[in-house]
Amino acid sequence: MDATPNLIIKNCIPVGDGFDGKSQKDIRINDGVIAEISDEISAEEGENVFDAKGAFVSGGWMDMHVHFREPGFEHKETIETGCRSAAFGGFTEVACMPNTKPATHTRDVVEFIKKKAEKEAVDVHPIGCVTKERAGKSIAEMSDMKAGGAVAFSDDGDPVYNSQVMRVALEYSSMLGVPIINHEEDLKLSRPGHMNEGVVSTRLGLEGTPGIAEETMIARDILLAGFTGGHIHVAHISTRKAVDLVRIAKEEGVNVTTEVCTHHFDLTDEEIDKRHFDTNVKMHPPLRTQDDVDAMIEGLEDGTIDVICTDHAPHAIEEKEVEFIYAPNGITGLDTAWSITNMRLLKPGKLTLEQILDKLVTNPRNILNLSVPMVKEGEKANLTIFNTDEEWVYSENEVRSKSKNSPYLGESLTGRAVAIYNRNRFIENKLRA
Repeated sequence: MDATPNLIIKNCIPVGDGFDGKSQKDIRINDGVIAEISDEISAEEGENVFDAKGAFVSGGWMDMHVHFREPGFEHKETIETGCRSAAFGGFTEVACMPNTKPATHTRDVVEFIKKKAEKEAVDVHPIGCVTKERAGKSIAEMSDMKAGGAVAFSDDGDPVYNSQVMRVALEYSSMLGVPIINHEEDLKLSRPGHMNEGVVSTRLGLEGTPGIAEETMIARDILLAGFTGGHIHVAHISTRKAVDLVRIAKEEGVNVTTEVCTHHFDLTDEEIDKRHFDTNVKMHPPLRTQDDVDAMIEGLEDGTIDVICTDHAPHAIEEKEVEFIYAPNGITGLDTAWSITNMRLLKPGKLTLEQILDKLVTNPRNILNLSVPMVKEGEKANLTIFNTDEEWVYSENEVRSKSKNSPYLGESLTGRAVAIYNRNRFIENKLRA
């Protein structure tokens, strides 16, 4: 990928401190640094020019919960194809979960991931395992992994089920100044559920996973975080009661943060019936009820939910094209995240653009102790250029991931990330259709 150290972004609307979010500006980038922001900038020799045509520009977005599958499951996704999908979705940074093979439980695997991502325009931050082999029995080499570049610890895909192990993990992570991200699931309550337990699962005759399987584990982790002083980050929250638990814990001063996936504030368990058991609406936590969807939006509105993420989870076509009960959980999400956020949160006036960008730009990096990019002269250029009104169809031709397990295939969407700039590279997202 060719470097683009010198670029002028014409006719863009900067969003952030010092800008009204309405006025068009030009931005000059020299040697990867924002050199000038003004009403009109004339290109000089050797400068590339991109006409943003009135699109917004913000600090680069971050998804702190993705699965890039490498090493070990390259038939689903690779770091290269995952970064390609992230860039198309407008993300300049991601944090990737450790359910790889080998699991990301030692420093050499952390460093392998970082090395593989060096040539990409997207920054990739590995999340290390809490326990060795993600087996839940003994603490992994957390300090060594952090020294190698791990930004958090999680056994995602499985919960840290043993309470004593979680206590020790929180104590260790507190010393290291990084969060524990837990997949909140009481396995004795949840399995072998294939969707949300409720009216729809009863109607369809499918075994369901009740919301309490998530809520009891969140309650345990909140208590342990309060006891140890550690930072617990609740992954992919999905039920109203779970949001209530986090809200109360925050009010009481517990060091707890949380994230919500775009599909959990958009789709409900009714989709499984409507789509005739389409496995691309099977994920974990499962799609919940409309009341739970409403609670996700309320939690985003009042700040209980800190981060918008995707839980981007690619699977090969032969893995998903099976009977519903045999299909693996997970969908891709990077390509469509902004469109869903735009249509469900911004357009209806649920959140302002500034509130949304806090959850895409600022909060995930603050949680992971990473520097927050700004649209400001003298700052390193780490930018996302996006619009809110462009209508487009997410066809298979537009998929940038290696896998195509998305519930949004074939749908008309509104709003698109048109380009990113990061690591001295400019990527314009041209539609292929």
